[in-house]
Amino acid sequence: MLTSAHKSWALHNLSKRETEAVNPEWVFTGRTTQQPPENDWHTWLILGGRGSGKTRMGAEWVSGMAQGYRPFSDTQSLHIALVGETFADVREVMIDGPSGIMSVSRAERPRFEMTRRRLLWNSGATASMFSSEDPESLRGPQFDAAWCDELAKWKNVQATWDMLQFGLRLGQNPKQVITTTPKPLPLLKKMLADPSIPVRRMKMRENADFLAPGFVKHISGLYGDTRLGRQELDGELIEESEGALWSRLMMENVFCPDVPELKRVVIAIDPPASATKKSDACGIVAAGLDDKGIGWVLADESFAPAKPHEWARRAIALYYRLEADLMIAEVNQGGDMVPAVIAAEDMNVPVKPVRANRGKAVRAEPVAALYEQGRVRHAARFPMLEDEMCDFSHTGLSNGRSPDRVDALVWALSDLFGRRDNRPRVRVVG
Repeated sequence: MLTSAHKSWALHNLSKRETEAVNPEWVFTGRTTQQPPENDWHTWLILGGRGSGKTRMGAEWVSGMAQGYRPFSDTQSLHIALVGETFADVREVMIDGPSGIMSVSRAERPRFEMTRRRLLWNSGATASMFSSEDPESLRGPQFDAAWCDELAKWKNVQATWDMLQFGLRLGQNPKQVITTTPKPLPLLKKMLADPSIPVRRMKMRENADFLAPGFVKHISGLYGDTRLGRQELDGELIEESEGALWSRLMMENVFCPDVPELKRVVIAIDPPASATKKSDACGIVAAGLDDKGIGWVLADESFAPAKPHEWARRAIALYYRLEADLMIAEVNQGGDMVPAVIAAEDMNVPVKPVRANRGKAVRAEPVAALYEQGRVRHAARFPMLEDEMCDFSHTGLSNGRSPDRVDALVWALSDLFGRRDNRPRVRVVG
């Protein structure tokens, strides 16, 4: 269903979109994220989850070129490369699939020459099939354009990509589109770091109107916020740093929503030194300990930018919501100011100041060991916390920022596992 805003946008941009080899009908029916970039480009990268509509975008782009939409208005000698993981993938997904070229070809369906592995349009345009299993097959042919589907699955990804680049040399302005569910491959990360390559990201839920009823709810319930779900449904590039203290597999294994009765619950705060837009986040993590000696990470309320009264109020609200026993606050940055800020908001909240006298990685190592021993569980999925954990190594985070969420996590679990008694939680009821 098209919204009035989408129709207005399409009408305003129709002339621009025609210049980028897209069927005008697609401007009205496709989502804005499925339309080509307005600026001049050579390579367009589309990262999307399963069922997000990225294949449809690639097929519409190829079909539009073959039907003569500019800049490839001279289609008599137009040659397009269709590159997939295997020849079967090119045929079954890119050409004959539900969102493939044949399905989106409204005015004219191309002829398929099986023996020569190519599509032919009446306009004179041709599209040849290539498999990543045979990079050398791209040595020799020349192209005006290329559609690369599921690049992250290619068998010989770098060799196939390199051979394609050498062949993309026809016409005045050769172009290529990559549609893929991302994986942390060096080639993809290099593309993402290239400012000349426009990137579109598409999530499965954005395309829910074109999927089976109930599918999105069902699959999101199974995989939402998991590493697999974030990659396969939301099209996120999920990776972990070499030498990280935690792994993605570990994060999958520690998730357990069935939290037992806890003996003790603490809230840990790692406050930022300042509260500007570029300041570090305020780490706020809650954790508890059960009677079997298992630690439970209960919440991650970290945020940025965080002014003192804001992080204090958020931490206090979490303290009461979880009926916590204690609030732990690192005072390296603010000294006595940190407990004072909390007391100013609520003087009844008990605060334990802690000061770091060892490096972050040294303090984190014993906590990482607890995870390896199976002594910690996560009561929910905490994507931002887990991303930071799987990026944190002995040299810190790969982006050079402060690991505020990890710091708060370490303070909370260190306090819980540092206690030598097994006293149950005691509550005074007035």
